[in-house]
Amino acid sequence: MEVLSPSSLGEALRLKAERPEAVPIQGGTDVMVELNFDRGRPSVLLNLNEVAELRGWSRQNGTLWLGSGLTYAEAMEAPLADLLPALAEASRTVGGPQIRNRGTIGGNLGTASPAGDALPPLLVSEARVKLASLRGERWVPLGEFLVGPKRNVLADDELIVGVEADAAESRETFMKVGPRNAMVIAVVSLALRVDGELRAAFGSAGPVPKLVRAPLDEADSFAEQVAASASPIDDVRGTAEYRRHALRVLTTRALERCLA
Repeated sequence: MEVLSPSSLGEALRLKAERPEAVPIQGGTDVMVELNFDRGRPSVLLNLNEVAELRGWSRQNGTLWLGSGLTYAEAMEAPLADLLPALAEASRTVGGPQIRNRGTIGGNLGTASPAGDALPPLLVSEARVKLASLRGERWVPLGEFLVGPKRNVLADDELIVGVEADAAESRETFMKVGPRNAMVIAVVSLALRVDGELRAAFGSAGPVPKLVRAPLDEADSFAEQVAASASPIDDVRGTAEYRRHALRVLTTRALERCLA
């Protein structure tokens, strides 16, 4: 297996254009699982750990920029945790300290798992994903970026540079159902944001995480709206019926927390 290690974004994009089969790796918390269980054996890895342009975050003109290399541990730290509390709460449920120190937002986007913990909080923050290649850059709303279980619109020569999220003042939270509070794939998860409207996004209850909107005066029926928008399946972690019920409960509790 060949490992390519660019030191800049420009070099990374050039290598990705030359070797489109190269699999990007930064934290490696998803890629290494695939390798260790022999579910995938890419011929080339594109190591992005030395690309400084992909790290960190910033705030400008009412929006937040999150580099694709931002780790869950960094998302948990103030002041970013105060600006995106649902993302911080979701990050605290991801794996153990080692995983949170290595796993990245970009990795969650690239894997595009229906159970990706960072995805519902980013959806309620109306995140847009920035993609780049030698052909140029493009912005894709997160809801359009995710197209199916572990499928996204990323082209073979593109890399995820980061996401832009709404930084307006709001009340938000994240909740997750699983056999325990952390180090577990969500049976179902929910992020809720309340500003001028109600916005909820759920994970593990459909082929992709989904955003549901409603006016503030529909708070009493919002839990049912969220549950009705889901398309869960039966699997080893839970039944479809249980997932719908859990969404109603989580939405009700999240509303109580945010509207209190």
